[in-house]
Amino acid sequence: MEKYIISVDQSTQGTKALLFDAKGKLLMRTDLPHRQIVNDKGWVSHDLNEIYHNTVKTVGMLVEKSGIPAEAVEAIGISNQRETTALWDRATGEPLEDAIVWQCGRASSVTAEIEAQGHGELIQKTTGIPLSAYFPAAKMAWLLRNDRGAGAASTEAGGKSRIQRAKDGELCLGTIDSWLVYKLTEDHAFKTDYSNASRTQLLNLKTLAWDEAICEIFGVPVCALAEICDSDAVYGYTTFEGLFQKPVPIRGVLGDSHAALFGQGCYTPGMIKATYGTGSSLMMNIGEAPVYSEHGVVTSLAWGMQGKVNYVLEGNLNYTGAVITWLKDDVKLIGSAGETEELARSANPKDTTYLVPAFTGLGAPYWDEYAKASLSGMSRTTGKAEIAKAALECIAYQITDLVRAMEQDTGMDIGELRVDGGPTRNGYLMQFQSDIAGTRVNIPDAEELSGIGAAYMAGVSAGLYRQEELAQNMERTVYAPKMEETLRGEKYAGWKKAVSGVLTR
Repeated sequence: MEKYIISVDQSTQGTKALLFDAKGKLLMRTDLPHRQIVNDKGWVSHDLNEIYHNTVKTVGMLVEKSGIPAEAVEAIGISNQRETTALWDRATGEPLEDAIVWQCGRASSVTAEIEAQGHGELIQKTTGIPLSAYFPAAKMAWLLRNDRGAGAASTEAGGKSRIQRAKDGELCLGTIDSWLVYKLTEDHAFKTDYSNASRTQLLNLKTLAWDEAICEIFGVPVCALAEICDSDAVYGYTTFEGLFQKPVPIRGVLGDSHAALFGQGCYTPGMIKATYGTGSSLMMNIGEAPVYSEHGVVTSLAWGMQGKVNYVLEGNLNYTGAVITWLKDDVKLIGSAGETEELARSANPKDTTYLVPAFTGLGAPYWDEYAKASLSGMSRTTGKAEIAKAALECIAYQITDLVRAMEQDTGMDIGELRVDGGPTRNGYLMQFQSDIAGTRVNIPDAEELSGIGAAYMAGVSAGLYRQEELAQNMERTVYAPKMEETLRGEKYAGWKKAVSGVLTR
């Protein structure tokens, strides 16, 4: 019987289920969106139960659409939106609150308090990550401190606070991977992988365990956190609520950007990829020993496999693809994302407009949560096309900031950038990315790199795939730099000047 792998790619905007054959070829996908819950304070949340039910539904849709026998599914892989933080009752599996999405800065009061206490340097040295409300540690602390709307749950628990319930082992604090594993597995396994754990700001990068001192600083009990496993471990077995008669193992779990790194074939030190999504992640494999950044990017784990880990340098951006969504939905300057390429090509190439998309502050390498967005350098002839051009170019400028930081940290010249995500279909953006970074941009024909990476991890774990053969089958399009060095320098200097105008520190 033909064997298959199914991967679940649970992202910021929705949930995909993807089917792969015994050679690692993507055959089919199904997907469902979920609500983006934004309140009047700008807080961004997701309904955890909606995400779980959509996960079950998309896999059911995939099996029905493909017509494959359920018993032919060898293993399940999961990739997930990272940093989005969940809190649920360990006994009942019911969320105590909507998940706090990675974009949401509501926990900045927590990080400001911890910074004032003088713990910032210790946290960065221990976890590889500068203190920021972007990461789950602060979000977890916020969830424990804020019992809003939890009256019924608190009463049922004897009136105890969330903090006390967490200390008593009654609550689970985790990322979306651990939520899905808990809900899907027959024994409600509470597990996470090294890639997701390393992004919480609670993992000690040297001991590869939750750091008790850091957890205490944030007020997050270690007993409320998931068991950390290799990314290729067996996380448990699932029937997807009766879809499979025989339970299927979950054998691969990775944060979405780490999954894309794996799917891109960046298995060796020095290889680098960028995922363009709602936000973006630039990630470089740096091998089996950590390199601590001095230039504004962070150190994390790529994955754990067969008892060994690989480390990465990574920079995260809050607004890349979301800039185009802003142009379409909020400013209503365009009707669809696809219009931006033609507009950018028709724009005045000498226009000096820069958009700095600090709508929720700036992430790496600036780490300024209080920066505000700006549109600067306009002239009387700046119009719709020029603003669309600036919106596209700000994506490439932000990625280039991260490329430069990693080159400085590692001493390596980055000759090729492997990229994935919806915006890579924009030819203007990809050529400008190559030009402004001064490096080749390599785009695989496959678009679902996060889901592909999770499937590859599960398939390797199950013995169905050979890792060294996986990425060789992809066809790729390559963009090479065409811009003169002087012009590149002028444009990039203009970007840095525009950024300096919004920084608050």
